[in-house]
Amino acid sequence: MPKLLLSLFVLFWLLPLGVAAALHQRAAIADWWGADRSSAGLLPPAAAQPGAVVRIYAAPTVRWRGIFAVHCWLVVKPEGAPAYTRYDYTAWGEPIRVNGFAPDGSWFGRAPVEVFAADGAVAAAMIPRIQAAIAAYAWRNRGDYRPWPGPNSNTFIAAVLDAVPEAQVALPPTAIGKDYPYDGAWLRRTPSRTGFTLTLGGYAGLTLGLVEGLEVNILGAVAGLDVRRPALKLPGLGRIALAPG
Repeated sequence: MPKLLLSLFVLFWLLPLGVAAALHQRAAIADWWGADRSSAGLLPPAAAQPGAVVRIYAAPTVRWRGIFAVHCWLVVKPEGAPAYTRYDYTAWGEPIRVNGFAPDGSWFGRAPVEVFAADGAVAAAMIPRIQAAIAAYAWRNRGDYRPWPGPNSNTFIAAVLDAVPEAQVALPPTAIGKDYPYDGAWLRRTPSRTGFTLTLGGYAGLTLGLVEGLEVNILGAVAGLDVRRPALKLPGLGRIALAPG
């Protein structure tokens, strides 16, 4: 049994992280602070989008941490609002940073991917609860942010998603910090309300749910299986689809 567990650890944790490190080295950005943070073209101008909008984006975080983790952020626009509002949870300044970057901007040179999208009436119904969750977020003071195991940017987004279970979305397995117990609970329903998460302070844990699939967290690195949309979940590499679509 110990040999089997060691083999699984090497295959599903160490090997994917090694591959992710090699890929990160090839795509390394030398001047990360001066890197592109302009719009990636994922959102139309707010004036051209009169209805309500909710988006969650993710992009590899800066420097060597991009081997392991992505940074997630939230964008909302109530119906008729003249502009989008972007929310990030960061290590500098006020932790909840509002409109510090372009809504769909590259994250220090790394293009974002869309994790969740809602428009129109569906988005409009979510926005008041999203705004209430942001206002009530416990880890909002200077010094609260911790890159590992949390609370970090992904902890913040997970807490917001907890307020809108109808979103039925799972954050990427590389969203390290999403399993941090932002409410102090070691056992809770998943944000989608389709399963449960057991977490030991974010350092280790187990998630099982229809939307989230199976996820095993070891020191923040998540490996598992998506059963709803067949895919492997691997540390550093993220979600690897096993079927088209």
